[in-house]
Amino acid sequence: MDARTVNARLRRGEELSAKELSWFAQGLAEGTVSPAQAGAFAMGVCLRGLSEQGRVALTLAMRDSGHVLDWDMDAPVIDKHSTGGVGDCVSLPLAPMLAACGVYVPMISGRGLGHTGGTLDKLEAIPGYNVSPDETRLREIVGDVGCAIVSASADIAPADKRLYAIRDVTATVESLDLITASILSKKLAAGLQSLVLDVKVGSGAFMKTADDARALASSLVSTANAAGCPTSALITDMNQPLASSLGNALEIDASMRVLTGKDTGPLLELTLALGAELLTTAGINDGAAKLQQALDSGEAAERFGRMVYALGGPLDFVENWQRFLPEAPVIREITATQSGTVTAIDGEALGLIVVDLGGGRRVETDQVNPAVGLTDVVRLGDKITKGQPIAVIHAAREAQAEAAAENLRRAITIGEGTAPQTPLMLERIT
Repeated sequence: MDARTVNARLRRGEELSAKELSWFAQGLAEGTVSPAQAGAFAMGVCLRGLSEQGRVALTLAMRDSGHVLDWDMDAPVIDKHSTGGVGDCVSLPLAPMLAACGVYVPMISGRGLGHTGGTLDKLEAIPGYNVSPDETRLREIVGDVGCAIVSASADIAPADKRLYAIRDVTATVESLDLITASILSKKLAAGLQSLVLDVKVGSGAFMKTADDARALASSLVSTANAAGCPTSALITDMNQPLASSLGNALEIDASMRVLTGKDTGPLLELTLALGAELLTTAGINDGAAKLQQALDSGEAAERFGRMVYALGGPLDFVENWQRFLPEAPVIREITATQSGTVTAIDGEALGLIVVDLGGGRRVETDQVNPAVGLTDVVRLGDKITKGQPIAVIHAAREAQAEAAAENLRRAITIGEGTAPQTPLMLERIT
């Protein structure tokens, strides 16, 4: 085959065959497709789109461009994926809660992207935690503990790694077909038997409108099911942070509070909902009750501690997590300059404040500071009096805290009237 022929057919709006897409994906992985040809392909898909059949074929081709894990377990192998938000650390409590329910969770996760935090960056706030074990060790941990939250190895969906880098510099990131293939190629390469997707919508999400979120959720669900992985999705609200803490170590702390029964807020609510949905998709009934029992008994926290230790972290992390997590040298309470009601929160702006503090990357080579971020962020509808705290900034330097304070006050709107009351779970897509 020939990349020029594939791109010419794509440009003309012709249907590409599964064989052509498989050849192109392999060429991406092996480097026989040039950057210019890859960019032309990405632009062609972005402008012309793929049929549902073509989207499935591209997803499978990218999955099969590298190694695909195969599991021989006595219970379902399952996972969850979020499209990204702020204060969204559901993966951290969910994986051990699911493991405590008797299923296996090889959770392949990513790093921060744009204004959203990354699960791997959060876990690296734990001293010694190794996000990149080899496959043999990954299998041992999943078999013993029931869960492992790790990064994708270099040979998992290499075509996606190449195409994603091309998309990032060719203004083709927004293509629904390419987003779908990118997310699912990595998840399907993990050898999953069931998957649930958390598609965020709102000010702190990539998808700002309900129509966009619904389109993405439908594309992901239909493609994953057609590829042979039973999948459903929840569209969830991201018009405010899920947890009241934003930042890597700070979100580990928030997750530990859920696992140890110290937090019963929205983070727990969504974790239970996604977990129950995933267990149902895997054919397990009474999922919510089983997950709650895993928390109440302490088994979910115990599984998290075993996972941390197996991946190089402290043996007694669960018992003493606050002692192990780094603390920022500058901690400043930010107060309201007027009284009123919290009527709007710019979630993306809050996420970018954390990035500016050093908690995320502006370029790939940036070093992440795990200690910085925000805590005690107010919620929509809160009644605020002048001088009352609206958040706490954790910064490395005074100048950073000062800049963050100005941006924080702009990101949180306090005024008259009431805030829109939006449920956390908006829609279920199957």
